[in-house]
Amino acid sequence: MDKDFFKQVRILNGGMGQELLARGLVSQETLWSAKALLDEKNHSLVESVHEDFVKAGAEVIVTNTFATRKIRLKQNNLEDKFEILNKYAGKIAKKVKDKYPLIFIAGGLPPQNKTYSSDMRDETEIFNNFKDQAKILNPYVDFFYLDVLSSIREISIAINSIEEFNKPFLIGAHISEGITLPSGEKLTEITKKIKIKNLLGLILACVSPENYEKNINEIKSIGFPFGFKINAFEKTKIKGGYTKNYGKSKSGNPNEFLGKRDDLTPAVLKNLAKKFINDGATIIGGCCETNPSHIRAFSELK
Repeated sequence: MDKDFFKQVRILNGGMGQELLARGLVSQETLWSAKALLDEKNHSLVESVHEDFVKAGAEVIVTNTFATRKIRLKQNNLEDKFEILNKYAGKIAKKVKDKYPLIFIAGGLPPQNKTYSSDMRDETEIFNNFKDQAKILNPYVDFFYLDVLSSIREISIAINSIEEFNKPFLIGAHISEGITLPSGEKLTEITKKIKIKNLLGLILACVSPENYEKNINEIKSIGFPFGFKINAFEKTKIKGGYTKNYGKSKSGNPNEFLGKRDDLTPAVLKNLAKKFINDGATIIGGCCETNPSHIRAFSELK
């Protein structure tokens, strides 16, 4: 893959997990999007979401692996399904690429513990969690996407864990509020503390457009291609944390406790994306609660 791929405007996909739920997938406990991989009759649903994003203009699709991390499966007594579910996710994405050979597959490597918060576990454990997932995805993907990570420590460990695969990677750092990661670190500290050999770019992942705007100057100053995966949640920082609130959820849908915004229509996000592109952003995508119509609106800006 060309290391300069993201130096011109490129369109990423939208939110897989929330789109699956919107299309009728019934979640279970904290399985979220992984539920669609458990039963093979739902594999066509995952494929159709990928394909609809591509038809809308996405040049990159991310594997459906945000919830196939070991800790989520362990919470649901499905740890023995780790390898097969990640393999299914890779195969389904590859099936879509076989139909649309010009697209790229990003191997999604999510936070290996809690979402929207720093992983403070032993470094070796985190490393092995990342590496085990990356090893399964490696045959199917063009590059790795470090998806919604909340500290430089996690980002660095993830990069070290994929080093042997010698594939480029895109960093998706998360900021819930303000101008620092949940760890308290600033975006400009990231590239000073990681191995940048195969770095494709740096984006803010699963953030509101308002929060992205607060960080434009910071992310722009890093000197690598940058952009965003915007969500349409009302918030990502909540009392008690994401995992605790998910445990109280009745439907298994995160928007039950994070809320869903109705104001971020495709037209509104298109206008915001146009402004962000004028500010230098080249990596344009959606996250939770964004659907193919949002991605189509983004693609019209190319």
